[in-house]
Amino acid sequence: MKRLVTLLFATLISCFALSGPGLAADLQAGRDYKPINPPLASPRDKIEVLEFFSYGCNHCNDFHPLISQWAARLPKDVSFRRVPVSFNRPEWARLSRIYFALEATGDLAKLDAAVFLAIHEQRVPFKTDEAVVTWAAGKGVDGKKFGDALASFSMQSKVQRADQEAAAARISGVPSLAVDGKFLINNEAAGNYEELLKLTDAIIEKARKERKGK
Repeated sequence: MKRLVTLLFATLISCFALSGPGLAADLQAGRDYKPINPPLASPRDKIEVLEFFSYGCNHCNDFHPLISQWAARLPKDVSFRRVPVSFNRPEWARLSRIYFALEATGDLAKLDAAVFLAIHEQRVPFKTDEAVVTWAAGKGVDGKKFGDALASFSMQSKVQRADQEAAAARISGVPSLAVDGKFLINNEAAGNYEELLKLTDAIIEKARKERKGK
């Protein structure tokens, strides 16, 4: 797992080590964001922000508390949706299924942060579905209900659709943020996670103005 993380996210390590420029009033394509063409499907009544992530990503683990606090304060015209990405790797596909299964059983809010903690700090081996179910049951989750959800065909379908959405957005790593189905935030334009969220706020405002025809 550690080697996989290193291979997939080596580029992002350098991205967040850079000291990004101050957020300019005039956002520029290529510098601050990459246009998504064709655009992703997006709600008509909301400006949707997508976070492409994986429980296996150490950067996503670090980013999770910050983006969770940020998402809780979003204005009413903005929605937030997380998309677990597997990059078509079996180990990460299981982590994506964990997310969707917790969401299906109503246990996501309870165990979301705990999954990150188990992987990155407690080093719990999620190498089999049985190991995952045993862990979840130990956290007070209905083991049978969760296990059935984890192994269901619908979870596998959701993993495939999530990977397809990530491919359509042309992400190169995680975490990655997309706004209104049209703008993929450029991580290199931010020097740290706080700046990345400020840049996302600016892109949201851009999307809002475009929706209003301004």
